[in-house]
Formats: sequence, structure tokens, C-alpha cells
Amino acid sequence: MKEIEKGSANVYADLGMTDAGEMLVKAQLATKIAEIIKHRRMTQVQAAELLGMPQPKLSNMLRGRFHGISEAKMLECLTKLGRDVQIVIKTASRLRKTGHVSVLSA
Repeated sequence: MKEIEKGSANVYADLGMTDAGEMLVKAQLATKIAEIIKHRRMTQVQAAELLGMPQPKLSNMLRGRFHGISEAKMLECLTKLGRDVQIVIKTASRLRKTGHVSVLSA
């Protein structure tokens, strides 16, 4: 019988990736970008043109292949898709020794 282990909120950390925090943020940003493109009923070719990137690079990003795509580029994509992006910096919870980065969508 296999033992089931409860994972954390970050699958990348569970997999032991050293850049787990960054990968989780990129996954959240890519998910939002994909939602907007789908909502607008855009093809990947149309979206890539609007975002100023080759369609294969957009396709890779939307499929979770983020290496070579910076968080800054993903934030730029969101603004080109008509979204305002706010970065809020606040004091970390007393329960944690370090802060964390999260993506919230309104």
C-alpha cells in the first residue's frame, strides 16, 4: 500500500526545486494571462502579436514552461492585456521568519 503525503501550497517546493517561489508566482501569472486570452476569445497568434512575443514562446509560457520568461515580462503582458498591476509590500506575519510572494487577482 502506498503512503499518501500531504503536499504544501507550492508543488514546485514539494518537488524540491530551488526556485520554487519564483516558479509558483510565474504559474499564477501565466494562469491569469491564459484566462484573459480565453475570455477575449483570442488565438495564440493574436495574443502573441499583442504581447510582442513569438507565438511559440507564448505557447510555452501558457503550458508552464517559464524558463527564459521573466516575471517582469509576464507583468508587462498583463498590462498589455488591459490589466492594472499593483505591487504591495507589507510586513510579514509574526508566525513566519521570512516574507513570501503571492499573486492576487481582482
